[in-house]
Amino acid sequence: MTALGSAPAATPLERRYRKLMLAYPRPYRAAHGDELLDVLLESAAPGRRIPVPREAWGLLTGGVRSRIVHLASGSPWRDGVHLAVTALAAANLAALLPYAGTLPLWTLLSALTLLATVRGWLRTAAVLTLLTGAKAVALAGGWQPFDATLLPVYPTFLQDRPLFMDSDPYLVAGGYAVALAGLLVLRRAPRRRSWWWWAAVVAAAWAGPEWMEGGGTFPISLSRMAVEVLAFGLAAGSAYLARDHRWTLAAGIYMTMASGGLALHSDVLTRQHLAYWGVLVLLLVGAAFAPFRQRRHCLD
Repeated sequence: MTALGSAPAATPLERRYRKLMLAYPRPYRAAHGDELLDVLLESAAPGRRIPVPREAWGLLTGGVRSRIVHLASGSPWRDGVHLAVTALAAANLAALLPYAGTLPLWTLLSALTLLATVRGWLRTAAVLTLLTGAKAVALAGGWQPFDATLLPVYPTFLQDRPLFMDSDPYLVAGGYAVALAGLLVLRRAPRRRSWWWWAAVVAAAWAGPEWMEGGGTFPISLSRMAVEVLAFGLAAGSAYLARDHRWTLAAGIYMTMASGGLALHSDVLTRQHLAYWGVLVLLLVGAAFAPFRQRRHCLD
């Protein structure tokens, strides 16, 4: 039999199959990789150098499905709460990132908060969330309980508007309070999260491309919208494939906080704001009902 962990493949076809099989989680490859690879090689036409498109697509989709099902282990409630806290920590860092030149210490602390949350260091993340949250609320309210900061705080990159111009202290406090509460109720360290959260932070922090009507009134960038729609779409797809509500719980908690900004500016919302909110709600409802899909049974 061919071993996945052996020396480089003898043929280009085998090397390409190996790369496609990386879509599967490591435990699956260790248990079934050799058998799957042998079947693929034996069924391939003589002289073939690249996989058949249908086989390549099947390996990729099967790998993604296997990874999602593999993630649906442990307590759905605990994992869902940690996912929501991670999303809120990423959103809090995205709010501060464009102002790193003016607030280097607090932006660094916010980045460390996300790092601690992603790695599952709950106590460290809780302390850092409390510190950065107190400073963020003070900045939103125009108070100076810590180090003196010249207000308003202008961005150095990614943004073109002063910090928390479109928010208020209560809304900022709510985001940090929910994240802190989630960390406090998690008694055991959850699984570590993907490093892709850092890429989401940069995309959510960017002010462009602009697409809202009346850009001066509560603008929402297309990049942030794309990140949130993609995240909610992945939550709905994962809930469907794994028949599990952990992603629904995370999306629901994040949606509650995201809706606060829309409620705060309810008098200036445009059709584009409502369409953006409606898409998120539709995906959230899909994630809520997806786990109840009917199971398919093979005929005897």
